[in-house]
Amino acid sequence: MDYTIVNLVASANLNATLDLYNLAMSIPNIEYEPEQFPGAILKLKEPKVSMLLFKNGKVICSGASKEEEISLGIRKASKLIHEVQPKVKVVEHVEYEVVNLVATANLNQSLDLFNTAMQLDNVEYEPEQFPGAILRIHEPKLTLLLFKNGKVICAGAKRESDLQAGLQKAADLINGMAKKEKEAKASAKVEKTGKRR
Repeated sequence: MDYTIVNLVASANLNATLDLYNLAMSIPNIEYEPEQFPGAILKLKEPKVSMLLFKNGKVICSGASKEEEISLGIRKASKLIHEVQPKVKVVEHVEYEVVNLVATANLNQSLDLFNTAMQLDNVEYEPEQFPGAILRIHEPKLTLLLFKNGKVICAGAKRESDLQAGLQKAADLINGMAKKEKEAKASAKVEKTGKRR
């Protein structure tokens, strides 16, 4: 199944204490409102990613669509920080961990979400609260949002292989359900024509 990665979220560490107030005062694209959130938000234009910066040097990068953008974003952030706080070293070799991978895909078929929720155990569907059904897969641990038009949003993967396995499982579940429905309709038809004779 084809999919598009729309957001990679990764965590890294600059191994230094950051003066968030000073950084926000010196760098125009940093927002810092400590009474609302303990971290500062740095938005980069190229690559188009956002960084959450914390006092303890932890960094959360989000918005990347490929891993190279994470490395580039963290490297750029460390250079900006180094200009204001020379004690913070510029990161040459970026070490990070992908903590969430979000992707979109298409099952290329219309879905009966009510029926899906009735037939599958791990599906929640409350249309008055949200237009999609929530499918939880335990192995690999993923959450998929299913929509009537067959579109899928997948979140929770830490590796692309998990994403692929989860999407395949979802497709298998839905196709298996559709096959059962066809078989049930066919046997009902046979029963009806048998009764007429």
